[in-house]
Amino acid sequence: METNFIKKISKQLHLSEKQVANTLELLREGATIPFISRYRKERTGNLDEVQISEIKSLQEKFTEIEKRRESILAAIEKAGKLSDELRAQIMKAQEINELEDLYLPYKQKRKTRAVKAREKGLEPLAEIIFKEKNIDIELEAEGFLNDELENVEDALQGARDIIAEKINEDIHARNTVRKLFEKDAIIETSLVKGKEEEGQKYKDYFEWSEPLMKSPSHRILAMFRGEKEGFLKLNIAPDKEEAVYRLERKYIHTKNDTAEQLSLAISDAYSRLLKPSIETEYRNIIKEKADDEAIRVFAENLRQLLLSSPLGEKRVLAIDPGYRTGCKVVCLDAQGNLLHNETIYPHPPQSETIQAAKKIRHLVSSYDMEAIAIGNGTAGRETENFIKRAVKFDRDVQVFIVNESGASIYSASKIAREEFPEYDVTVRGAVSIGRRLMDPLAELVKIDPKSIGVGQYQHDVDQNKLQKSLDTVVESCVNLVGVDLNTASKQLLTYVSGLGPQLAQNIVDYRKENGAFKSRKELKKVKRMGTKAFEQAAGFLRIPRAKNPLDNSAVHPESYHVVEKMAKDLDTSVDELIKDEKKRKQIRLDAYVDDKIGIPTLKDIIRELEKPGRDPRTKISVFEFAQGIHKIEDLYEGMVLPGIVTNITNFGAFVDVGVKQDGLVHISELKNEFVSNPADVVSLNQQVKVKVISVDIPRKRIQLSMKQAE
Repeated sequence: METNFIKKISKQLHLSEKQVANTLELLREGATIPFISRYRKERTGNLDEVQISEIKSLQEKFTEIEKRRESILAAIEKAGKLSDELRAQIMKAQEINELEDLYLPYKQKRKTRAVKAREKGLEPLAEIIFKEKNIDIELEAEGFLNDELENVEDALQGARDIIAEKINEDIHARNTVRKLFEKDAIIETSLVKGKEEEGQKYKDYFEWSEPLMKSPSHRILAMFRGEKEGFLKLNIAPDKEEAVYRLERKYIHTKNDTAEQLSLAISDAYSRLLKPSIETEYRNIIKEKADDEAIRVFAENLRQLLLSSPLGEKRVLAIDPGYRTGCKVVCLDAQGNLLHNETIYPHPPQSETIQAAKKIRHLVSSYDMEAIAIGNGTAGRETENFIKRAVKFDRDVQVFIVNESGASIYSASKIAREEFPEYDVTVRGAVSIGRRLMDPLAELVKIDPKSIGVGQYQHDVDQNKLQKSLDTVVESCVNLVGVDLNTASKQLLTYVSGLGPQLAQNIVDYRKENGAFKSRKELKKVKRMGTKAFEQAAGFLRIPRAKNPLDNSAVHPESYHVVEKMAKDLDTSVDELIKDEKKRKQIRLDAYVDDKIGIPTLKDIIRELEKPGRDPRTKISVFEFAQGIHKIEDLYEGMVLPGIVTNITNFGAFVDVGVKQDGLVHISELKNEFVSNPADVVSLNQQVKVKVISVDIPRKRIQLSMKQAE
C-alpha cells in the first residue's frame, strides 16, 4: 500500500518516486519538516518545506481513504452482500465520495419512506413502474390494496418512494447531479424575515446570487457565517428543471402511464433526496476550499508578522497608552528584563503633561534607554504626539509605534503570570509591547496565533486544520531564524525542531541549575535529550560567544568535521576560515563530497561560514503617521497619507493611517495593472502611501487607493 501511495503522491506533485519515498521514510523516522528541508537535501533532492508538507498531507489523506475503504468492505462483508464485482469497484475507487456512493445501498437504514413501502409489499409494483411496463398502472395498483393501503394513490406513492430511493442510491444518477452542481450550481442568499435591522452587517447578502464555483473564499465564509448567525438563508443548487430532465433522459424510454409515474418518482428523488445530499456534499467541498484559502492567507500573514524586523538587543522604554487610567511605562534592558515600571498621565482627564514629560526624560536618562515603543491601541497616536512634541531628549532616541494585537491576551495568560507573578496585567502588557519591538518572533510565540489579528474569518474555519497550519508556520519561522539557547523562553524553545514543551522546560531548568550552555555538545546533558532530539534540534540552536564559532551558526554538529577538514587542508583554524574570505574561496567543494554530504549541504555550509548565525530578517526602520490625523473625522476624500499594512486578504489589504480604524485598499486599487493576489504587491508592516477615496463615518469604513497615490 505504501508503494501505491508513493506513486500517487509522485504523480500528483510532479516529483520523483525516490524523492517521495525518502521524504516519507524521514518523516516516519521522526524527522521534522524544518530539519528535513535544511539538513537532508541530498535525501530529498532539495525539496523545500512546502513540498515536504504537501507530501505529508497527501500521505495522511490517502491513509484516511484506505481506512475508510477497509471499513466499508468489512461492513458489506459482514452483511453478506460483498460480491467480487462490488469488491473490485470499491478497490478501484480513488475518492471518499466514490466509496460512499458505492456503500450507500448497503448502509443500515432508518425507517425511510421506501423501507415502509417495502414492508407494505410494494416492491413488485415499483419494479413494474421502473421497467416502464405498458399496462394500466392504476388497475395494477389495485391488486396491492390491503388494510394498510386503502387506495390506489397510496400504493402508487409507496412504489414511487421505493423508486426514488433506488435512483438516489444509483452511482450514475448521483454523478449526473454531481456534475451539474459542479458546472452550473448557483449559491443564493436571502434575508431571514424580520432580521433586517439586526443583520445590517450582512446587507450585501440580503439578496445575492452567483455561480458557486466563481464565488471567492471570503464571500463563501461570509455567507456561511450569516447563515450560522441566523440572518441569512442559503441555498446551493443548479436549475431544477435541467437536473430532472437529465435524470429522465437516463431512466425514461417510453411515453406510457408507467413512465408518468416514473417521472414523478424522479422529480421526488431529486428534490427530496439527491439535491439535499449533493448540496451537503458541495457545501462541505466549498467550505473546505474556502477554509483552506483563508488558512493559507492567515498563515502567510502570520509568517510575515513573525518575521517582522527586530530592533535587536537594545534598551527599550515601552508605553502601553491609556486615557483615564494613564499610560503604563516600563524600562527594559537589552535582554528584555524589566528594570522599572510606573504610570504617567499626559492625557485628559488628568492632563499632567509637564510632569509626564519630565518623568520620561528622567527614565530615558537614568536607564540609558535607546528606543521608545508605543502600543498602537487606545491613545496610541496621542501618546506618540506627546512623546515627539513635549519630550525633548539630550540625544537621539528612536520612537516606534508597535502593533499591540493580542498583548492583552498575553498579559492575562498563564505564561505572563509565571514571568511576572508580582505585577498586574498593565505592566505585563507594556513589557510585551517593548519586547515585540526588540524581537517580534520571540514575543509573539507566547500568544495563540488566532489572537494576533492578521486573519480573516479565523473563527469560522476548521479549527484543527487552522491550529495545525499556524503551528507549522511558527515552527518554520523559529527554525529559520534560529534560537539563542541561553536566553530563549520555554515558549520559543518549544517550537525548535525536535524539542516540544517537556524538553524546552528541561533546557530552562538545566540553565537555572548549571548556568549558560558553553557548547551545543552540553545539550546532551539535558534530561531526556536523546540522540534523535539532539540531531533534530542542535542546528537551530545558537550559542553566541561559544568557544567553537560553529556553535553560533546554522552548521549542524554532524558536519563540524567537514569544516574542520576544510580549515586543516588550508592550514588554518575554523575561526580564521570564517574571517578570511580569500581562504574560503580556495575551497573546492567536490573534494568534500561523500556518501552522506553532497554539494547542496556543502553550499549551505559555505554560505553560513560567510556570515555565521545571520538573522534572515530585514532591519527595522522608523515609521511616522501624518501629523494632525488622529481620528476618522480628520480624513477627507483626496488626502494622500503614509500608512502601514496591517492585514492582507484575498480582496485587498488593510492599512493603518493612524486613526484607530484600518482602511481597505481594494485589490483593484493596489496597482495600475491587474492583480490576482494582493500578497504579490504588498507585505505585512510595509510602509505605503495611500489616497483616501471614501470615508463612511457611521459604518466606520475607509476606502483607500495605492495606485491613485502614486
